[in-house]
Amino acid sequence: MDKIILAIESSCDETSIAILKNDELVANVISTQIAIHQKYGGVMPEIASRLHIENIGVVLKEALETAKITMEEVSAIAVTSGPGLIGALHVGLQCAKTLALMYNKPLIPVHHLAGHIYANEFVSPLKFPCLAIVVSGGNTELVVMDKHLSFNIIGGTIDDAIGEAFDKVARVVGLPYPGGVSIDRLSKEGKPTYVLPRPKDDKTYDYSYSGIKTAVINLVNNLKQKGQEVNVPNLACSFQKTAVDLLLDKALPAVEEFNIKQIVLAGGVSANSYLREQIVERTKNKDVEVVIPPLWCTTDNAAMISKVASYLYDEKVFADLSLSANPNWKLKDYKNF
Repeated sequence: MDKIILAIESSCDETSIAILKNDELVANVISTQIAIHQKYGGVMPEIASRLHIENIGVVLKEALETAKITMEEVSAIAVTSGPGLIGALHVGLQCAKTLALMYNKPLIPVHHLAGHIYANEFVSPLKFPCLAIVVSGGNTELVVMDKHLSFNIIGGTIDDAIGEAFDKVARVVGLPYPGGVSIDRLSKEGKPTYVLPRPKDDKTYDYSYSGIKTAVINLVNNLKQKGQEVNVPNLACSFQKTAVDLLLDKALPAVEEFNIKQIVLAGGVSANSYLREQIVERTKNKDVEVVIPPLWCTTDNAAMISKVASYLYDEKVFADLSLSANPNWKLKDYKNF
């Protein structure tokens, strides 16, 4: 019998439904809200929730039609249960619970960050021990996996996530949302002429990005007070280089310590061109495989949720209809939902 997973993702500003049939992705429909939120300089949670409500029925219909699958053929319904925006998560969750009840299908709760890690399986199977460098707007974590669905968090940010710092720095210098994309693009025109601090530059696997962000804000304000112009391309390049170099300088020693066989990038910041270039350059003489997710898999999508759900389905990790959204769900507690 075919194993067919229908997965729903609505944790932030993308409404997405994917269908995975026997490990073949047969549909991955995404309705993005980026253009709507750009005018506000960031995601507006209430607007995001309303747009999910408007879009989810249309996205479901298109996914089923694209896959040429009926709901009766589906083996299980998977849904992102957290972390994310509480209102946005609830829209996807209510859709999933309704379908599970109507069609008597198992319900699989999926952790959003696990989805980003498993997006790499659309490139190559995970090999263990594996180091996942999880970098997004809300998260910066180093995760060591000894086997499938085993997440050992060896370090993370103690304040701002790297993607959050990118967005805030972009806003300070007048670049449009999403800030990470704008800084990456503009940094190619600049040089790293501004000296920025490297907070928590130690031997631990923990990070602090708040100080870099604050240093940029102070630098811009000081220059403006002196009547001097900010060289925005140079500042973008300086910030990006400082943030990414610090990320890799602290992460890569884990390769030796944990006998890592494979490194995977995960999360929205994994789309950053300097990060992609540097991780390949820095590991070319190491006995470790580097897997970089395709750009379509770096933004939120349900395909990555279906990948995780396929493994959870095999382990019969199901939830009942009392399942609720958990905006603060920790990856290490992925079975505690």
